[in-house]
Amino acid sequence: QVQLVESGGGLMQAGDPLTLSCAASGRNFNDYAMGWFRQAPGKEREFVGGVNWSGTYSYYSDSMEARFTVSRDNAKTTVYLRTNSLKPEDTAVYYCAARLGRYQRDYEKAGTYDYWGQGTQVTVYS
Repeated sequence: QVQLVESGGGLMQAGDPLTLSCAASGRNFNDYAMGWFRQAPGKEREFVGGVNWSGTYSYYSDSMEARFTVSRDNAKTTVYLRTNSLKPEDTAVYYCAARLGRYQRDYEKAGTYDYWGQGTQVTVYS
């Protein structure tokens, strides 16, 4: 079992930087690839980016236009999502997710993840 807790969301202005954290506890964090997803009001959940178990490989949704970076610190059992400049359309609930295994494909498929956090709200005003 893995527990995931996101933090760092809130009310932000367009152009602000953002760092979200996802703290993991439970089984060996190193065994899990991690992903970030988001869900805007009235829309389906969408993939933002993911990182492999060691942090040496990351994968992003093309629709994010290379604006987000996913990284992890295995010593702190934490994964991060960062952007340098928020846009109003980034308003959403952001979720981190964990999946067991070291295969490097299908990061964008929500169904491949075993555990999910409760989400953190990010609201961006212009």
